[in-house]
Amino acid sequence: MNVYSSTTAGTQVPVPQRRHWWQSLFGTPAPPVPTPPPLPAPAPVTVSFRQDVPHPLLVPAKGDAFDFRIHPVYIWTGRRMTFEELKYRAERYLDWAGGIVRERIVDVSREFEPHRSHELERVLNDRLAGQRWPANESLPQFTAHVRVSPDERVRDRLRPYWEERIRLECEHELQKIRARHVDDLTRRWCAVLQALEADPVTMHAARLTGEQFAEVFRRYVDERRATVPELVTLLREAVRGHHDLNLGPSEYTEAWDVALRTYEREHGLVQRTG
Repeated sequence: MNVYSSTTAGTQVPVPQRRHWWQSLFGTPAPPVPTPPPLPAPAPVTVSFRQDVPHPLLVPAKGDAFDFRIHPVYIWTGRRMTFEELKYRAERYLDWAGGIVRERIVDVSREFEPHRSHELERVLNDRLAGQRWPANESLPQFTAHVRVSPDERVRDRLRPYWEERIRLECEHELQKIRARHVDDLTRRWCAVLQALEADPVTMHAARLTGEQFAEVFRRYVDERRATVPELVTLLREAVRGHHDLNLGPSEYTEAWDVALRTYEREHGLVQRTG
């Protein structure tokens, strides 16, 4: 059936198609729904497993007379497998993993003295960091870090050294605590004695605090008072010396004289005349 009509210009234009009776009754069928593109495949699931080795590896220390005890810890990872499968395969590969680690560290361990386990541990972990075995990612892979302990015979020899060191450090700390307490106590007692010294009744009141304090306080006061006559003599000689130089009543001499008389009056040392 011709679906075009002619025009006077000789061109043809499209003419709507005739609808059949079943299209009027049931309607025009809906266009087909486009099929969505397939979803990307899910990323492979990665599982991990930490494996602590029950028995240490023994590697020689410097001099080959003692061994270091190496305690490796493995972190296994696997793709496209379950945790149970990874754990099973890691346990089967344990001896192989231990051989890999031992091969990497045995030459390093011989550079350290038998009692330098802490230094060796730091160096070995720096060397093992970032390394992964095997290279094939389709297989279970592991990384490792280690703990290092010295030979038991070395531990026995180190024990007296550390016992003495601990004792000395504890004694040192104890002495510092005692020094701080003595300093604080001395400052407090100095303030108390200086405050009590000016009161004439404190010598008797001190007995109320205890015989020991009363005796100490009496000696303190006596010693302080014993120095007063010596100081007064020096002051008198100083004033007398300025007068001997025929300098006249200078301000300096008068100040010394006032200080002398004030000091004598405060300590009850004023000389009585006729």
